[in-house]
Amino acid sequence: MPPTLIFGATGEMTVMQEEIFGPLLPVIAYRDLDEAIGYVNDRPRPLALYYFDDDRRRQDHVLASTLSGGVTINDCIYHLAQHNLPFGGVGPSGMGQYHGLDGFVTFSKKRPVMVQRAFAGTALLRAPWAGRQKLLRAMLRIASR
Repeated sequence: MPPTLIFGATGEMTVMQEEIFGPLLPVIAYRDLDEAIGYVNDRPRPLALYYFDDDRRRQDHVLASTLSGGVTINDCIYHLAQHNLPFGGVGPSGMGQYHGLDGFVTFSKKRPVMVQRAFAGTALLRAPWAGRQKLLRAMLRIASR
C-alpha cells in the first residue's frame, strides 16, 4: 500500500481509534498550535509524537505541553532507530522503555534482600522483653559513668 494521506478523518473512524503501524496518515486541521496540543491531550497518550517546526520556542512548548512515547522533531520514526534512546509508550500505548540499558532495566526485577544478623542493636527493641531489662540497665549504668 503506498503512503496515504487521509483528509477529513473523524473520531468514529477505525484509523482514528487504533494505533497505526502502516503508511496511513490522518490529517487533522487546526487553527493554532494550542488547539493542536489540546487535540493531542484530549486523547489517549500516543506511542510517538512527530512535530515539524524550526522554531525552538514552539518545539519546547509542544514538548512541555504534551505527554507521549518517543518524540522526533522534523522527521518521522528515527527515534526508534536510536539504540541509545529508550523506546516505549505511556499509558494505553504501552509502558516501559526498550533498547540498550533502558530495556535491560525495564525487563529486570530488582529483588532487594535484607538480612538482620542475630546480634543487632535493633534486637534490644523487639519482644520478648524478659531478661533484656537487666541488660539494658547494665548498659545504661556503664554509659552514665
